[in-house]
Amino acid sequence: MKTSWRTASLVATAASVLALTTACGQDNSTTPASAAQNVGATAAAGDYGNPGAAAGTGTAAGNGYGADGNQSSSSPSPAAPAGKLTVAGNPDLGNVLTDGSGLTLYRFDKDTANPPKSNCEGDCATTWPPVPADDATAGAGIDKALLGEVTRPDGSKQLTMGGWPAYRYVKDVNSGDVNGQGVGGKWFALAPNGKKASLSSLPGLSVRKDPKLGDIIVDKNGMTVYRFLKDKAWPKVVSNCTGACLEKWPAVAPVKPEDTKGVQKKGLMGFTRPDGEKQMTVNCWPIYTFSGDKAAGDTNGQGVGGTWYAVSPDGKPVGAPGK
Repeated sequence: MKTSWRTASLVATAASVLALTTACGQDNSTTPASAAQNVGATAAAGDYGNPGAAAGTGTAAGNGYGADGNQSSSSPSPAAPAGKLTVAGNPDLGNVLTDGSGLTLYRFDKDTANPPKSNCEGDCATTWPPVPADDATAGAGIDKALLGEVTRPDGSKQLTMGGWPAYRYVKDVNSGDVNGQGVGGKWFALAPNGKKASLSSLPGLSVRKDPKLGDIIVDKNGMTVYRFLKDKAWPKVVSNCTGACLEKWPAVAPVKPEDTKGVQKKGLMGFTRPDGEKQMTVNCWPIYTFSGDKAAGDTNGQGVGGTWYAVSPDGKPVGAPGK
């Protein structure tokens, strides 16, 4: 793995826009929806946090590193390999970077990304074990160009994501735990692009791994995206959800192709509905959200009426009979 990192640039060319327009026989509208709200947690101030208290309280006793008072200050044990990095969906944080075991990875505000440098050593590194860089690989939805490494004072190589050194948290035991989020007001779960994970960090459309449905598309707010089996994609895009239907199944507004992550680019475009409003398509199929989904990660619209289904990254309806 290279010791430097670089930011990947996604470029939508005029040729690809033309190809998408031809594929669906519609206009390629790119009006983005408004920005999502940042709902990341905030914890009390402190150098390394205090997991003895709930995030944001900082009331329990500790040694100042986020560890219990009896934590040893000796060098931490060798950390487990990172393995294939994955993207996990969290209802409060959106897409979160995890290791091959599903454990959340974190970044530290006292570190630097340019140049990459870790400022977590001693007791800090016991509580926040640095993630080894040696065997780390990029899984689905992760740009391998953002992976890098930094040499720690002890000579070991630590994984970086977008330049930020990556850590685990000792209080995270199970896959999907995010107990380190906001600890000390300086520790935050990593988004797949190296930024702090929050709903506002999500692209216009991205892919979330649902425990029951697998990879499904979500919008910028982390809300599940659906397809209506009564719609049409070819030779012309047609939405058959109108009137009261749209109140329950709001149309997803167009987003720019470059504002997507992990979604098939073919047939990724906007079209004009009969009422004059613009709507997004994936593989030329109109997409919607569901009013019955109240929080990011909800999939209450799955299978409703036998005609509504979550959407896979290639635009297919997940779990639809015969599809």
